[in-house]
Amino acid sequence: MKTVAVAYFPNRAATIQPSLSQVFTEKLKDYFLQQTNLSLETDAADLNFSGEIVKYEVKPIAIQANEKAAQNRLTIAIKVKFENQKDESKNFEQKFSRYADYDSSQSLAEVEDDLIAQITNELAEDIFNKAVVNW
Repeated sequence: MKTVAVAYFPNRAATIQPSLSQVFTEKLKDYFLQQTNLSLETDAADLNFSGEIVKYEVKPIAIQANEKAAQNRLTIAIKVKFENQKDESKNFEQKFSRYADYDSSQSLAEVEDDLIAQITNELAEDIFNKAVVNW
């Protein structure tokens, strides 16, 4: 393996977070560049990733006695198509999902950038591990 290509991941979730597509796409590229000696291609490569963001959702969790949420949970899910040009048996299409909780006394706007950074890093790690764990 010498090259990797990561296509732009458009946001097709019901709730659109404007920067999420760019942040996630760059995070996945960076993860491969930092963890491997692969070079990044724009088109066809030995390893190809494409897909879309399918969920960006905030839900209350940990309901208190007064029926107010003590915490909220931000969940991001990504549908990924992976193609290995050298070994097609490694190809997969899979949905990856991660979440982070935050205190309900904080607004999403206060914590959103940090949560997105944390979640996209975890997603990139999950996708990386699934794709190259058998190297």
